[in-house]
Amino acid sequence: MTGRSATHSYLHLIDANVLIDAERDYYPMDQVPQFWEWLENQGAANLIKIPLEIYEEVSHGDYDLPKWLRRAAAKKALILDEEVDPVLVQRVLSVGYASDLDDAEILQVGADPFLIAYALSNPDSRCVVSGEASAPRKQRANRKVPDVCADVGVLCKGKFKLTADLGFTAR
Repeated sequence: MTGRSATHSYLHLIDANVLIDAERDYYPMDQVPQFWEWLENQGAANLIKIPLEIYEEVSHGDYDLPKWLRRAAAKKALILDEEVDPVLVQRVLSVGYASDLDDAEILQVGADPFLIAYALSNPDSRCVVSGEASAPRKQRANRKVPDVCADVGVLCKGKFKLTADLGFTAR
């Protein structure tokens, strides 16, 4: 999407892969705790949020990321406190994926339509942040988040664009 000011402040809605990749590959909690503190602070400032459906994808387990997410302070700062509009979820599914997905395909797309629908509820002030790369030739349930966002008119950023735009530095 174009025409938006570089200084425009968005509510950044985080996909599960952003958190998983960060903890596994870039910002392990035991090595870069500043990143996780920064995320929490950005959440408290209403610049970053995690929709409940995405939170539920990554908050189970007995390793660092789910343990951190289940902490009261992280939950309070990061979980988006609203309910998704089912009409918007259906729009994301039919426009972004296919209008006739079967049950297996619905399971395959997971919580992504919810994530995108939350951004679609206010596309001028919300954007999706995903670790997925565009793959325009993918079809139906194999579609990637950036492509579905483009189809429904939602801005989508990559994880490193998020940290650059919001000024994360590991100091």
